[in-house]
Amino acid sequence: MASTSNHPKAAPGVATDSHHPFRTGWTAFAAVLMIFGGAMAIFQGISAIAKDDVFVTTRNYVFQFNLTGWGWIHLILGIVIVLAGCALFTGALWARVAGVVLAGLGALANFAWLPHYPLWSIVLIAIDVFIIWALCAAPGGRERA
Repeated sequence: MASTSNHPKAAPGVATDSHHPFRTGWTAFAAVLMIFGGAMAIFQGISAIAKDDVFVTTRNYVFQFNLTGWGWIHLILGIVIVLAGCALFTGALWARVAGVVLAGLGALANFAWLPHYPLWSIVLIAIDVFIIWALCAAPGGRERA
């Protein structure tokens, strides 16, 4: 007698119901951190665009870019990071990959932002590192308790 499964087939890149990535703690943790970190990057970008005199400007810095330009970079990157964080809740594999790439780009952008607002940059770099770690900690939905 052939056994039939009542479980529907998963779409490519989406895990099956028993190992759904959203149900794993690290993916949910990464999604929440991405939404929070992206929102903070959005606020960082808005404040840089609106009030250039709030931030410290340094001379002879390697990344010579005005604060308004950095503000637009952080604003756009923050929006994309929030959207990718929301996509992580679907459990799609592409969302995990995009999350790692975007968190890496966010960390690089905040590293370049260090002279303008060091404490904020260090906090956001740490959040990006936690996102990358959480998304890479348990690939394939196999987590250890």
